[in-house]
Amino acid sequence: MIEEVRALVAEAQKAIQSADRLEDLEDLRVKVLGKKGSLTEVLKGIKDLKGEEKKALGKEANLSKQALYRAIEDRRTEIIANSSVVDGALDLSRPGKALETGALHPITQMMYDLNDAFLSLGFEIFSEDDISSEKYAFDNLNFPPNHPARETMDTYWLEGTEDKQGYERLALRPHLTGASVRYLKKHGAPARFVYPGQVFRNETTDANHERAFSQYEALIVDKNFSFASGQLLIDTILEKVFGHPVKTRMRAGFFPFVEPGFEIDMECQVCMGKGCRTCHHSGWLEVMPGGSPHPNVLKAAGLDPEVWSGFYINIGLDRLVMMRYGVDDVRLFHSGDLRFLKQFR
Repeated sequence: MIEEVRALVAEAQKAIQSADRLEDLEDLRVKVLGKKGSLTEVLKGIKDLKGEEKKALGKEANLSKQALYRAIEDRRTEIIANSSVVDGALDLSRPGKALETGALHPITQMMYDLNDAFLSLGFEIFSEDDISSEKYAFDNLNFPPNHPARETMDTYWLEGTEDKQGYERLALRPHLTGASVRYLKKHGAPARFVYPGQVFRNETTDANHERAFSQYEALIVDKNFSFASGQLLIDTILEKVFGHPVKTRMRAGFFPFVEPGFEIDMECQVCMGKGCRTCHHSGWLEVMPGGSPHPNVLKAAGLDPEVWSGFYINIGLDRLVMMRYGVDDVRLFHSGDLRFLKQFR
C-alpha cells in the first residue's frame, strides 16, 4: 500500500506542475486531497492494517500530504506571479501617478509641540477617558451644587445617569480639570504634569467656539510656588510654540477651582494686536484661565492646603492653533474640508 501511495503522490506532483490556472490547481487539490480524493480513499484502508505496517503507512501518509500541500502552495505563488499581463504597449517614459501622503492635523501637531515643550521642562504627560463623572468634573473642583455648568444646557450628561449623583452620574467631560484630582490622588505631591484631550460642551458654535474642542491643561503642585513663576511658565511655553516672544496679560477672574484666579490673554497673532474679528477688535485673545489650586481642590486630592500650593493653566488648544496659522474661524479645523487641511502638510 505504501508503493501505491507513493505512485499517487508522484502523479499528483506532475499534475500540479502542469497546472496553469488557479482553478485547475484547486480542482487537483480536491481530486487528490479532498474528502473523496484518490489519496484520501487509499488512506482509509489504514484502519484495517496492524502493527508496524499500520505505523509505517501512517507516517508515509502524513509526509505525502505535507509534500502535496507545499507543492500546491508553491505552484499557486508561481501562477499569481506570472499572471501580471499588460494589455497593449507599455510606455515606460510616462510619469507615474503620485501618491498622496497624509499629515498630522494642525491641532494634533500643536498638542505634540506642547508635549515637547513641557517635557523639556520636566513635566509628565497624563491622560484619562473622555467620560467623567459629576464627582470629578464638579464636586472635587469646588463647583457649588447649583452652578449653571451642571445644567444640561452646558454639560452632556449620559442617558440613564441623570437621577444619580457623584461618581455614578456620568458625563462627557466638560473640561480637563477633573483629571488633576484623579492624578494627585494616585501620585501625590509634589507634581508637575500636563493632560491634553478633547472636551464637550452644549453651546452655540461661532468663529471662536465649538461643541467639541481640545484643551491642554498643566498643573504644578509644590511648596511655596509663586505667581511670578507661573507667569514665567506661560511666557516660556508660548515663546517655544510660536518661535518668538508673545505678549501676555493676566486679569483677575473667577473660576471655582482656583483661588486667586486669572484670565490669561495673549496678543492676537492674527492681527498682531491691531484688532480683528478673531479678537473682537480688542487686540487680545483669551487663551487660558489660570491660578493657584483652590484649597478645597487640594483637600479633595488628599493634600493639605497649608503645605501645598501651585499653579494651573488650561490652554484652549484650538485657539492657539488659530493664532499660529492666522486662521480667524475655529470651525474650519473641524470641518473635514481637505481643501483647507491640505495647507498644513
